[in-house]
Amino acid sequence: MPANARQATDDRSSLGRKNIGTLIWDFSVPAITGMLVNALYNIVDSIFVGHGVGAVGLAAVTIAFPIMIAFMGFGMLVGVGATTLVSIRIGQQNIAEAEKILGNAFVLGLTVAVSMSAVLLSFLDPVLALLGAEETVLPYARDFTSVILAGSVFMFTGFGLNNIIRAEGHPRIAMMTMILSAFLNTLLNPLFIFVLGLGIKGSALATVISQAVSAAWVIAHFRSRRSLLRLRGANMAPDRRLIAKIVVMGSSAFFMQIAASFVAGLFNNILIIHGGQTAVAAMGIINRVSLLVLMPIFGISQGTQPVIGYNYGAKNFRRVREAVIKGSIAATAVAVTGFVIVELFDAYIIRMFSSEADLIALGATGLKIFMAMLPVIGFQVMGAGFFQAIGKPMHSLLLSMSRQLLILIPALLILPRFIGLQGVWLAGPIADFGAALVTAALVVAQVRRLAAAEEEFSPRG
Repeated sequence: MPANARQATDDRSSLGRKNIGTLIWDFSVPAITGMLVNALYNIVDSIFVGHGVGAVGLAAVTIAFPIMIAFMGFGMLVGVGATTLVSIRIGQQNIAEAEKILGNAFVLGLTVAVSMSAVLLSFLDPVLALLGAEETVLPYARDFTSVILAGSVFMFTGFGLNNIIRAEGHPRIAMMTMILSAFLNTLLNPLFIFVLGLGIKGSALATVISQAVSAAWVIAHFRSRRSLLRLRGANMAPDRRLIAKIVVMGSSAFFMQIAASFVAGLFNNILIIHGGQTAVAAMGIINRVSLLVLMPIFGISQGTQPVIGYNYGAKNFRRVREAVIKGSIAATAVAVTGFVIVELFDAYIIRMFSSEADLIALGATGLKIFMAMLPVIGFQVMGAGFFQAIGKPMHSLLLSMSRQLLILIPALLILPRFIGLQGVWLAGPIADFGAALVTAALVVAQVRRLAAAEEEFSPRG
């Protein structure tokens, strides 16, 4: 075995020995950094569009957002599913099958990206109209979305496979993927929008170029000697058994994103009715701010998952329980911090994106109400990530769907009929609270089962 691969294997085995708190820190900090950079990436896009194109540009990006979420969902179907399997296989010391999973994930991602883009580009205007694009917003939404779809293969490769880099024991390299993309996007956005005068199409072009560079970075890693897993042509032949496993393992993350895409489209249509284009633009800002708070929480969840997955595969159940508890505490601390900042500085935050008085007033009110239950989200995200890491995607799916489908959609359909726009904003915290209760019930039950299994596998005195 080459020295670098041996070192990577040693790094992975430390997941079964090293202090849990230290491991969560080591894996989460790079993930948090990368996630924060990614959130800033989206925020910078919106700031440049808001000041360079105006509220109509923000509304157009918000209209296109469900499509981007759906693409991210398919990326997570492949990426998260493959990452879960890779993490467990490495914990079982089955490197050969982990490499086959990587190869199949790469080909599957490319196939899905090309197919989806071709279909959506053929019916783009009707799809955008269905998502709430009015006559004044439609041309901007079309310009933005068509460029994003044309470059979707880069998003699938860079985003979909980057988590596998983290799972094989290289969290800092995975972080650099996101930093590189965000840095380029921040440079190219003002150049294309203000200097070259490309408007909203320039913002989309900056995103695609940045994603292309990230994709090249990820592929280069898996072809290099520093990687524990190698991207080999022999492993790219489709294996129905592995593809089925990838799809099953990634189904929770996938359905969560698809539900989020549907909900985003529903939000847009209801916002148009009760608040018009300004309310849609405000929701776009709220989404970006939410991402800025949620990305560190997702980073903690992603950083904790390799620790959980490895120790679950190795039957170190005490360490699994410890990782879940410590990860949940860290995620909740971030959520509470974000809640305090949002509640104190709501109007200042909205002003970063626009100088239009109506948008600032509407957005500040919506932001405070919509994120009122933010403190419980950290535990909720960790709960879904916990079940994903131990290979129980259906439990993770249930937790995700409990918020999006079982609570949020009924709230969106009912509340605005009685209290108008306020009902749209209130639907968010109501769904967050209900989903947190479901998460608590499932996680506590599973942790108790782990405690019982720990006694079964512990050596007898």
